[in-house]
Amino acid sequence: MRKFQVITLFPEMVEGVFSTSMLWKAQKEGIVQLTTVQLRDFGLGPRHQVDDTPYGGGDGMLLMVEPLWRAVRYAKSQDPQAMVVLTSPRGQRWHQAMARQHAADSRGIIFICGRYEGVDERILAVVDEQWSIGDFVLTGGELPAMTMIDSIVRLIPGVLGGELSAQIESFTDGSTLEYPQYTRPEEFQGMRVPSVLLSGHHARIAEWRHQQSQRLTKKNTSQA
Repeated sequence: MRKFQVITLFPEMVEGVFSTSMLWKAQKEGIVQLTTVQLRDFGLGPRHQVDDTPYGGGDGMLLMVEPLWRAVRYAKSQDPQAMVVLTSPRGQRWHQAMARQHAADSRGIIFICGRYEGVDERILAVVDEQWSIGDFVLTGGELPAMTMIDSIVRLIPGVLGGELSAQIESFTDGSTLEYPQYTRPEEFQGMRVPSVLLSGHHARIAEWRHQQSQRLTKKNTSQA
């Protein structure tokens, strides 16, 4: 069973996502185990302190290395072979090929979610990789962690159900967007389903879908 652990000050954010949709199904089927680690449990002193002001001055607070280190050590005790990932704007940009790579990997993943102005740099001594979902800054690392976990788990065999569900979709080949899709009714407020999709001619449908994928990919690339 694949294990995903999220070290966070706000486990309720993550647990809500873990308990719905495909992530809930993956746990129910015994395919993955999704858990949170409350960083505050490893805080220092009677107030369980986890943050402090940065050396050298500056606004904001940093997550301290000691509580983070203890939390990682605890998570590792639950899954010794797991890799440790820090969500960070510095990290490698997340993309579909990475999701596929890690869906095929048998190791668990421990996510460290940053907060405030970031983390004490020394925690990188126990971090295997840093991952980012884009060139922007969020309040914390929980949303990136949930995004990455969702994109991995849905690709693990047995989660989506349909054999081709994860094969025919955007970025399967690394760059191409999926073609437009339609369902009933055939007409809605004057907008009709393309006639080729109603033709039953599989070769023409396949060609139309290919052309539409190329058109949407080209349009998206030009707007980037």
